[in-house]
Amino acid sequence: MRPAHIALAALVAAVWGVNFVVIEIGLDHFPPLLFSALRFLAAALPAVFLVGRPKVAWKWILGVGLVLGVVKFSLLFTGMDLGAPAGLSSLILQVQAVFTALFAFVALGERPGGLKIAGMAVALVGIGVAAVDEGASGPLAGFALCIAAAACWGVSNVLTRKASPPDALNFMVWVSTVPILPLLALSLLLEGPERDLEALRGLDWTGVGVIVYVAWITTVFGFGAWGWLLRRYPASSVAPFSLLVPVFGMSSAALFLGEGVSALRWCAAALLVGGVALTSLAPTRSAGAGDGTTRAFGGGGGSPAGPPGPVERSPGEQSEATLSSGR
Repeated sequence: MRPAHIALAALVAAVWGVNFVVIEIGLDHFPPLLFSALRFLAAALPAVFLVGRPKVAWKWILGVGLVLGVVKFSLLFTGMDLGAPAGLSSLILQVQAVFTALFAFVALGERPGGLKIAGMAVALVGIGVAAVDEGASGPLAGFALCIAAAACWGVSNVLTRKASPPDALNFMVWVSTVPILPLLALSLLLEGPERDLEALRGLDWTGVGVIVYVAWITTVFGFGAWGWLLRRYPASSVAPFSLLVPVFGMSSAALFLGEGVSALRWCAAALLVGGVALTSLAPTRSAGAGDGTTRAFGGGGGSPAGPPGPVERSPGEQSEATLSSGR
């Protein structure tokens, strides 16, 4: 990859990492379900009129929109609202790579090799260490909801793999249209119209800035730049930059929110990031493949030092790397 493109990949990872701090600030202004609905509303409009028609079947847009947009983000925002720290949340969500590998084995017949299984085991040990640390210093309910959000993310990754969207940004913008009404309905039902109206009446420039960041910067810019990189380079060259997300998440939370990082949390971070790296980048054998046929999970093949022109890869490889690393 060219130095400028390496910098762009690192910038996207930073944007996605800092996003957790922005979410924490947003939860001081909005109830979690209303906040999530506003996020998707701003991400969908006006972008949905600019990206063209959907390029995959509606069943995949609806499926990913419900699992990722309604369930996953409801769990994440509620977990953080219950006290899960921003930095820890950015770390815990990376276990989605383990859930993705497990669900891909069940639904797609992708058999994990020994290295991938070892990576999943290491990541799960990291989750255990993080749970011990959180149990000693914070609410376990929020921690558990973040893990459940990671599991839903794994389901949405498998659905996206089946959908194989050729244009990741187009797909994510259309997916963003799905959760708006369900989340608004859930917010009215569970959070109450009075609380929602109070939040909307008290909307200030900080609240507007939060919505703009989580919708336009994180989604539109983040997915647009990430998808552009994936069209130029193998997914195996781009996807590892997503491992920087919890580094930026924990660092920005410590810098802007004053979150402390204990020795146990650093240990959990090292185990989780290392385990996720092994899980995400180790070869996966498809069901029914010959003994010598393996496929890199999220890898597109080719040389990162090759020519800067477009790199040919299947839509599934591009979409898998995109959805398993975006926020």
